[in-house]
Amino acid sequence: MKPRHLIPLAWAFVLATINVQAAAPAKPPTPPPALDWHDVTKWGVEGRAWPEMERLRWFDRFPAAAEGKVTPTVWSLSRDSAGMMVRFKTDAPAIWANYVLRSDRVAMPHMPATGVSGVDLYARDERGKWRWVNVTRPDKKEVKQIIQADLLPGLREYAAYLPLYNGVESLEIGVTKGAKFEGLPPRTAKPIVFYGTSITHGACASRPGMVHTAILGRRFDRPVVNLGFSGNGRMDPAVGEFLCKLDAAAYVIDCNPNMGPDSVREKCPPLVKMLRAARPQTPIVLVEDRRFTNSWIRPERQKFHTENHAALRACYEALKKEGVTKLFYIPGDKLLGDDTDGATDGSHPNDLGFVRQADAFEPVLRKALGR
Repeated sequence: MKPRHLIPLAWAFVLATINVQAAAPAKPPTPPPALDWHDVTKWGVEGRAWPEMERLRWFDRFPAAAEGKVTPTVWSLSRDSAGMMVRFKTDAPAIWANYVLRSDRVAMPHMPATGVSGVDLYARDERGKWRWVNVTRPDKKEVKQIIQADLLPGLREYAAYLPLYNGVESLEIGVTKGAKFEGLPPRTAKPIVFYGTSITHGACASRPGMVHTAILGRRFDRPVVNLGFSGNGRMDPAVGEFLCKLDAAAYVIDCNPNMGPDSVREKCPPLVKMLRAARPQTPIVLVEDRRFTNSWIRPERQKFHTENHAALRACYEALKKEGVTKLFYIPGDKLLGDDTDGATDGSHPNDLGFVRQADAFEPVLRKALGR
């Protein structure tokens, strides 16, 4: 048979296939399982500082009183839910999340939706150690997804970390209908309070549980408060006034990356003295600027980091000479490691960088906390 005689036969086959497919009945959607939904505002989340003060939105990090006192940009960024975490117990074989985000920008070019807008689930294992379970994968403002099914039988404690670079309007945890469920109120232990930059805020963790603040919270088994403000962690006295209202286990001041040597010299001593006057016994930890992971090939950036470190170190030494006690210091040179692989864009840690940063913070915080 000549090739041209095959063409009509081929088209006939294609058309027959299309007709068969068109005639096939559509598969009905899988009905959602029967679930019990639990509103987390009924028992509370950790990392929501000043809970007694009125808020414009329940999941805002700052109370309403901060609007007009902190800068407009800090106020806007404080409406992200970075650092908040909700705990509960259940024996459910499946756990869901139903939440509404503040913004439809669920991801960023250098940070995935799982980190910007995801709800990240951990559980305690049989030894009481926190271990990762799964994270939501948001693609729009309204998210109703299963986090994980086929869970190991048994009643256990879970912790769900809220989005880092998005706000939350509402959040419910769903469990298989009839399963045991208990919302666990925020722990009463004093929190470690972190005040810092986009790095503290969480850029560019792949999941909310991978920020160094969250990693340290699990390692110390203690609440944390994340006051990271992207590009705007600048040792502002207005933020300091709100820090003073918190009965913290320790203050970690990690603003050096958003400042230059002159502003460090100007603003660091007054902030430390303000905190020390308000909380005479609370440890204060000063953290140097990390070095960009590509600064080895950028001489001007390398020079800036060196000068910035020197300015903060000079403030630290001067404050100690003036008699400021319980003051601790974390150098910045190795915060992201020494192999240039610890950042997403040179500046912001990837997950590897956040683990390394937690490793650098941990021994200093253990000493500060007397542990």
